[in-house]
Amino acid sequence: KLPLESIQVVLEELRKNGNLEWLDKNKTSFLIMWRRPEEWGKLIYQWVVKNGLTNSVFTLYELTSGDDTENEEFHGLDEAMMLRALQALQQEHKAEIITLDDGRGVKFF
Repeated sequence: KLPLESIQVVLEELRKNGNLEWLDKNKTSFLIMWRRPEEWGKLIYQWVVKNGLTNSVFTLYELTSGDDTENEEFHGLDEAMMLRALQALQQEHKAEIITLDDGRGVKFF
């Protein structure tokens, strides 16, 4: 067991590296990510380019659970993390998150 001060140091280092996000203002609840959203976005975009899928539209379900992504590291990724990854790609102007009749989707550029 670590003393509270040591735990706080570890958590702060994870936050500085982008692998931890506080979920509340009191810093009692947090999300630990083994890959930052930007890293997931890079993996997703590499798959898009490798398969010639730029200018294509996908639902989040197709990306996280579809047959085409079955062998990819991002297959099965939590929807909230997938959205964060796509938001990172959107900031880089490589994708645009869109609203579809049955949920959300993304168009890659």
